Amino acid sequence: MDGYINGEIAMIVRMLILLLMIASPALGDDDPIRVAVFKGTGVGPSSEKLIAALTSESDGKYEILRVTAEEIRGGGLAGVDVLVQPGGSGSKQGNTLGEVGRLAVRDYVRGGGGYLGVCGGAYLATNDYEWSLNLIDAKVVDRRHWARGNGMVTLRLSPSGTEFFQCGAPEMEIHYAQGPLLGRREWDDHEVPDYESLAIFATEIAKNGAPSGVMAGTSAAVRSHFGKGRVFCFSPHPELTDGLHHLIPLAVQWLAVQQ
Repeated sequence: MDGYINGEIAMIVRMLILLLMIASPALGDDDPIRVAVFKGTGVGPSSEKLIAALTSESDGKYEILRVTAEEIRGGGLAGVDVLVQPGGSGSKQGNTLGEVGRLAVRDYVRGGGGYLGVCGGAYLATNDYEWSLNLIDAKVVDRRHWARGNGMVTLRLSPSGTEFFQCGAPEMEIHYAQGPLLGRREWDDHEVPDYESLAIFATEIAKNGAPSGVMAGTSAAVRSHFGKGRVFCFSPHPELTDGLHHLIPLAVQWLAVQQ
């Protein structure tokens, strides 16, 4: 009899705990997402538009701070939910971080942090250059003609991309400014995670001697997991495209989810 009663009590206790977990909000649900935007050599003026995309009508959902390479090397990413490497020069940002800073970023993401790379920051996330962060297993297609021009392009979205970006159609028009044409490697780098392609370029820009027929079909928006953290990259610029500013906070919210 005692065993039966003890079993009944244990069951009731488990049910009460479950009910409390369901009824209680998760710890930190009301806390703002702490977003660190890289500040330093290689960052272009589009970073201000990116910050505006997060702060406008956010009702305090995001806490924005600027972080330098020196601060990153000194542990400045502690307590940060998402690091943003904005548009500009990926090589200059990577070299400004230096080997110690790049390692600090990788360790931060591996430990559960989020990384958002836009244009130059997307170049930086690849494993295709000596100054790369090696966060996604991606090569940059036609590296020689990276300065292929600026303008509006059409993206074709995957089914998961259409759902994630909350689009009513599987295509969108977006501003492009010489971001990377991301492609998969013939041989996997087993130390760097593969990415999921959410959008590919459906049209192209081929100025300044860049060959035509190369850009279309390469990836324009990708995401991945790296250790306990998450990575999201835009080659084009949602923050510079009317009607698409909301894609930046969508990506940040996805990145801020802890694994």
